[in-house]
Amino acid sequence: MSILIGVLEQGIIYAIMTLGIYITYKILDFPDLTVDGSFPLGAAVTVTLMVNGVNPYLTLPIAFAAGALAGMLTGIIHVKFKVRDLLSGIIMMTALYTINLKIAGKANVPIFSMDNMFDNSFLTKIVPEFLVPYQTLIIIVIVALVVKLLLDAYMKTKSGFLLRAAGDNHALVTVLAKDSGKVKILGLAIANGLVALSGCVYTQWQRVFDISIGTGTMVIGLASVIIGVNLCKFIPKVNNTTAVIVGAILYRACVAIAMQLGFGANDMKLITAVLFFVILVISMDRKKKVKAHA
Repeated sequence: MSILIGVLEQGIIYAIMTLGIYITYKILDFPDLTVDGSFPLGAAVTVTLMVNGVNPYLTLPIAFAAGALAGMLTGIIHVKFKVRDLLSGIIMMTALYTINLKIAGKANVPIFSMDNMFDNSFLTKIVPEFLVPYQTLIIIVIVALVVKLLLDAYMKTKSGFLLRAAGDNHALVTVLAKDSGKVKILGLAIANGLVALSGCVYTQWQRVFDISIGTGTMVIGLASVIIGVNLCKFIPKVNNTTAVIVGAILYRACVAIAMQLGFGANDMKLITAVLFFVILVISMDRKKKVKAHA
């Protein structure tokens, strides 16, 4: 049961990040490597604020804003300076490594003894004893559910429609007398804001900041998106945001199974790369079969 709860907790935390990568990958068709820097950016901002006495719940919107700023800068580099999408992300990701170190002060900052969003005096007073073992999971689910519902609501607005159009049909955005570049910058800001928010929740869950936690974020997110979208596309009434959350949980479950089979922590990057490769090949084969039948 403890393993299952741990998989759900980490899977749903990653699901928040995956929702951001879903925006860049599926909606904007933008290979944004900024996320490898914006995930630890959210974590760095969080531990710095908490060490300075800021309420852990207030770190959530602040971390989102920091990530949104990083995404906005990536968009500006791409749109205003005409740098290719992949290179824009690489530039920002590289810059964020140093920025994150400057914000946190050092490469590793433990916060074990501090109150966090999952364990504090307020929760001790209001949470019934029988719910204490599931307290962390419940809070993570609430945060992820709020993010998903807000994102779903945004996608139904005019701005959300333009965001989808910017990835699928630039000409349509122009016909509607809108600047597709500004729409793309907004999309990158929202996406990286969600990734940084996930980093904020993750570092409070882990109770430590480490500069390397963002390594592989893009791969984890892409794998989760592809797993979720491909598995859930045949299930009626399951929208894409729900699908990517399911994908993130399933991805984390695959990693947990690998660790139970005897693989060590040092093997995780290789397992992640192999798993991602297999998922990509399977999804490409399915696309070829669909085209062949068409």
